Amino acid sequence: MAGSAEELVGLLELEQLEVDLFRGGQARTERQRVFGGQVAAQAVVAATRSVEGEFVLHSLHSYFLRPGDPAVPIVYDVERIRDGRSFATRRVSARQHGRPIYYMTANFQIPEPGLEHQDRMPDVVPPEQGMPLVELVRRRGAGAVEHWEREWSALDVRHVGVTGMGLPDDPDHPAQARLWIRVDGTLADDPTVQAAAFTYASDLTLLGAALVPHGIDIASPRLQPASLDHTIWFHRPFRADEWWLYDQFSPFAGGARGLALARVFSQSGELVATVAQEGLIRLRERREQA
Repeated sequence: MAGSAEELVGLLELEQLEVDLFRGGQARTERQRVFGGQVAAQAVVAATRSVEGEFVLHSLHSYFLRPGDPAVPIVYDVERIRDGRSFATRRVSARQHGRPIYYMTANFQIPEPGLEHQDRMPDVVPPEQGMPLVELVRRRGAGAVEHWEREWSALDVRHVGVTGMGLPDDPDHPAQARLWIRVDGTLADDPTVQAAAFTYASDLTLLGAALVPHGIDIASPRLQPASLDHTIWFHRPFRADEWWLYDQFSPFAGGARGLALARVFSQSGELVATVAQEGLIRLRERREQA
């Protein structure tokens, strides 16, 4: 994973092998599989490099098919599905060892004016008053802190609260979690870098919202978690290296899966993106007894 903003930028610098064919490198990691956010972020870069400069990414829809191997590069094959006057569509296949590990469909639009409305940002403490996520990780022990700092220090994450702990109990919405997040460093102004860096970060905490009512940590040995799919709608341009509020909630969990949604607000209160993810949240002891 990316231990610094510089390392994250390096992961986003894909090698072009042929027209619409790219290769993404790997970071040094102790993980047994590639972080899904990394694959999605590199796929964003590959797709964007196949469209004309006036087109801007406005949505992506993707599936994680197989665990990625962190020991070998990933090849990204871009298919040009549609090139219209206002919209362009790309399909990206990420492959290792001759098999697809991830598929993404990305849609691009030439910006234009239109009708506007948005949800209001919830009242939350500013990022400076949020608890650094590493302090919560510290409860797992010194080894967990070292792992966090080595693998995830590219991101500055501040915990605001979850339902029943920092956020009020809400019977209508029992699974909520709010965080302030930013890339811990200054990124280039390039919109592709900003969008890809946000995509990377968006996969880190989202599934944890589905665990809030159950009192289980995403790192618990009782749990087998995995991202199954990931969708982002980009509403407005924003910077991943400036604070954004990740207002996460889970409307449903069942069948060993959890659905998590999130509204993303800039610090000034603009709704800049919406994210959705379903993931595996299988309890290991039930699996072993089956």
